[in-house]
Amino acid sequence: MSLPPAQPRSPEHLRQVVYNGYRREDGLWDIEAHLRDTKHVPFEVPGEISWAPHEPIHDMEIRLTVDQQLVIREIAVAMNHVPHDDCPQTQAPMQKLVGYTLGAGWRRAIDEHLGNVKGCTHLRELLFNMATAAFQTVSASFAGDASKPPPHLGRCLSWGFDTPLVERRFPMFFQWPEKSKQLK
Repeated sequence: MSLPPAQPRSPEHLRQVVYNGYRREDGLWDIEAHLRDTKHVPFEVPGEISWAPHEPIHDMEIRLTVDQQLVIREIAVAMNHVPHDDCPQTQAPMQKLVGYTLGAGWRRAIDEHLGNVKGCTHLRELLFNMATAAFQTVSASFAGDASKPPPHLGRCLSWGFDTPLVERRFPMFFQWPEKSKQLK
């Protein structure tokens, strides 16, 4: 199902965000994110710089190298195009995330080490979703603890503990909905 037809309009801004996941030959995984902002029209930060249409205002990349348990082993950052001279200073604090796991507490770790003026809004935005990209990349090879539910259960409507999907795919973790429990 597509969006309904839009009202007449003209393009102004384009943000492209791409995530890629790679299995490395050494047994680790690379999760890469790339953000690129452009305008369809000339754009200026008064008193600083101006950009021609389609010239990148932001062009930033992050590579997280993670192990099988999604623990960050290395971080690489590239700020190919930024609007302000101070922006590249936000790359070094990214190293504080080495050793963290892309899982519970991930967003809290980002905010703690890179929140507000300690980091870059755009890099934080990329980092938030790198956990999902990592899970999609590495999940097929998770050994997992059979006594614990996979991390995606209970995180969306389809994967709720009381859904037919969980009953079929993970019956050991299926929970009857409250109404059904009351009827039995």
